Formats: sequence, C-alpha cells, structure tokens
Amino acid sequence: MSGRLAGKVALITGVGGGMGVVAARRFAAEDAKVVGCDLDTDGAAATEALVRSEGGEITVMGGVDLGDADAARAWVDAAVATYDGIDVLYNNASTQRFAPIEEMSIADWDFTMRNELDLVFYTVKAAWPHLKKHGGGSIVNVGSIAAMRGVEFMAQNAHSTAKGGVIALTLQLVVEGGPFGIRANTISPGMTETSNTATLLADPPERMRTVVLDRIPLGRHGQPEDVVNAAVFLASDESSWVSGTNIVVDGGASVLG
Repeated sequence: MSGRLAGKVALITGVGGGMGVVAARRFAAEDAKVVGCDLDTDGAAATEALVRSEGGEITVMGGVDLGDADAARAWVDAAVATYDGIDVLYNNASTQRFAPIEEMSIADWDFTMRNELDLVFYTVKAAWPHLKKHGGGSIVNVGSIAAMRGVEFMAQNAHSTAKGGVIALTLQLVVEGGPFGIRANTISPGMTETSNTATLLADPPERMRTVVLDRIPLGRHGQPEDVVNAAVFLASDESSWVSGTNIVVDGGASVLG
C-alpha cells in the first residue's frame, strides 16, 4: 500500500464483520491509526487480532452499542484519549429490518431508525468538538442507493428512509463544518456481497436476478473493496476540496432507475 492515510487517526464503526473488516484492514494498511468498534465482542476481537497480525495499528472496542448516545460518546472519547485527536470518522455500522408498509411494526421501524440513522448522529455529535479542536477532518457516512429509489424486490420502507436521513444529515454537516475544516461526504453502495448477502447472491431468486443483477451495467454485484476504495479517497488528503458529495458505488445500476 502507498500510505495514503499515514499519520491519520481513523474511527471506524462496525468493524466486527462485513465491510467493516475490509475497511479496518485497508485503512491500517494505508498507515492509519485505526480505532474501531462493534456490538459483537468476538467479531471485534477477531478483527483487531487480524489487523495486528498484518502489521497494522488498531484498537477495537467490543460490546459498543452506538444506538446509545452515551456509549457512542464514550467510544469516541476513548479514541481521543488514546491518540489525542480525530482525523477521520467512518460511519460504516448499520442494522435494519425489512417489511411492507402494512406489516412494518412500530418496533421494527424504530429499530431501523436507531441502528441506521440515530447512531450516525450520535457518533458525529460526539466527534464534532474533537474535529473542531483538531483543525478539521473527514466524516465519511455510508448511505445507500435505497435512499434514491423504490424497488420491487424488497420492502425497504424503514431502510430507505434512514439512509435518506443519513444523506440529508451529511449535507448539513458540510455547511456547519466547512468553517472549521470539517468535510463530510456519503458513499451509497448498491448490491454488495457481504456475509449478510453472500447466500442470497450465490443463488438469487429469479425476480432479484431480473430486476437487480441483470440490470447492473458493469455486469457484476459489488465487493466490499469497491466501497472501501471510495472511503479511502474521502478520508485522504486527495479529497481535501471534496465535501458534500454522494459517491454512488453500484456498477451503474441506479442510472437505469
């Protein structure tokens, strides 16, 4: 790797599995000092051990429920106490529930808002004064193309609403953070292979193949590395004049509507 993040302190949420593991490994390989967290204590410990075995610098805290504002603040404050500042906040973590509007329970709606939108606000709010004190930094939020369109193959009422909120919040952060050197951007992935989608993608239902996979102009679904590549750019000084973008990483699928 080229050391594109050399010397930067990068906070990454949800590193216990999926895209978060790839993000932690890649950021550390680019010479960032990584502070990660995850609700899954075992997954968090496994990622920490893996990155350290590869020579990366990382500290991961398990059992962190970012949907709790106090827990989110405690994690951020611990990171600052360890490294005396923050350069990057990468809000990767999210959990959601799906159901058609008539079947979506209030509990499932609230769960999705808490674990896809609230947790982004909580970590940003906790990190904000540290970013200001540090002279600025980069906030990278993960949205979704679900925020930009409805789909026939999945009832994504709560998920699309939460991710739409993430994108809208990011735009306001741009305005409020600009005078302090704080940049904020969103990455919106399309259908990407993770531990949660691997089985589905290995043998996709015919409707999903027809409506989604066969309509990706670049001819394949995404890999975690595709998303993390964009995150590295947004975290690095290469994007020092980039704020307020929503980088869509979907192989061109959303262009077809």
